[in-house]
Amino acid sequence: MPKFFKKTSHKAGLPPGTLVHIGERKAEEVKITIMDYDQTAFQEKEVQTIEECFPFKETPTVTWINIDGLHQVDIIEKIGGHFGIHPLIQEDILHTGQRPKMEDFDTYILVILNMLHYDEKAHTVKTEQISIILGPNFVISFQEMEGDVFNPLRERIRTGKGRIRRMGVDYLAYSIIDSVVDHYFILLEKCGEQIELLEEELALNPQPETLQAIHDLKQEIIFLRKSVWPLREVINGLERVESALIHDDISMYLRDLYDHTIQVIDSVETYQDILSGMIDLYLSSVSNKMNEVMKVLTIFASIFIPLTFMAGVYGMNFEFMPELKMRWAYPALWGAMITVAVGLLTFFRRRKWL
Repeated sequence: MPKFFKKTSHKAGLPPGTLVHIGERKAEEVKITIMDYDQTAFQEKEVQTIEECFPFKETPTVTWINIDGLHQVDIIEKIGGHFGIHPLIQEDILHTGQRPKMEDFDTYILVILNMLHYDEKAHTVKTEQISIILGPNFVISFQEMEGDVFNPLRERIRTGKGRIRRMGVDYLAYSIIDSVVDHYFILLEKCGEQIELLEEELALNPQPETLQAIHDLKQEIIFLRKSVWPLREVINGLERVESALIHDDISMYLRDLYDHTIQVIDSVETYQDILSGMIDLYLSSVSNKMNEVMKVLTIFASIFIPLTFMAGVYGMNFEFMPELKMRWAYPALWGAMITVAVGLLTFFRRRKWL
């Protein structure tokens, strides 16, 4: 279960702050993009070396540096050294099994989230850790691979729509986190559709494959809960932090983001309860089917027990059995056996056992 556990054995025994990438390599090459803007100007470019990002540390405009790919440790080390990021924080960025968290430092704030995608073909949830460094005039985001949920946000920055170009760097960090949380709702809709299909299948004709599908979806919901539950602590921490990097006018947006997070958590809890109930319903349905089979077999056995007894009695080879010499003994025995069978069936129907 690689989504739940990361192999960290190759880091055991190393000093704290040693930069080692832990996790799956999800990008062939590291891609570095820069978006720099203010209310009147905007520029966007892809750079080839990390050193090209260094001049943006002191610019008065808002700068968003996005790094796709974490396997080249030297890039993280260089940008961390230039922007004053502590080696332990760089270590957390490279360790992709981190729990979502927020840490406040004097000159920057660290936020680590899980960005989730729904694979339509495999019907599974895929995860990607995103680390965000909020500085005085810059935001640095570290992703495991290229491709994310930020395209609408980038388009708003390019076109100048909304208030993002008029706001500061703290609003940019909020917008990045908000995009991740909003995508959770899309993910929940996909899971909800799967639950509806499974409920329909469970009601009509549950099969062993149905139970396996329910189990797999429940595992995805558990993983989603693991990613979302700590997020409310992160948002609450950002709202309450006393830092010059986050201004008072952002508090309203953070409260709204906190409400969205609570909605996601409530939906996840609801889905988890529904899936647990579906497993119980499947087991009850299978048990009821088994009971129906056993009831039919029991009825047949109950009918044939007296018939077998009668056939066994007259199958004994005693010489002085009075009925054996009677002319109508054989038809009479058949009549008695048929009467017993019909009588038992009538009795079962009146008791509504059939």
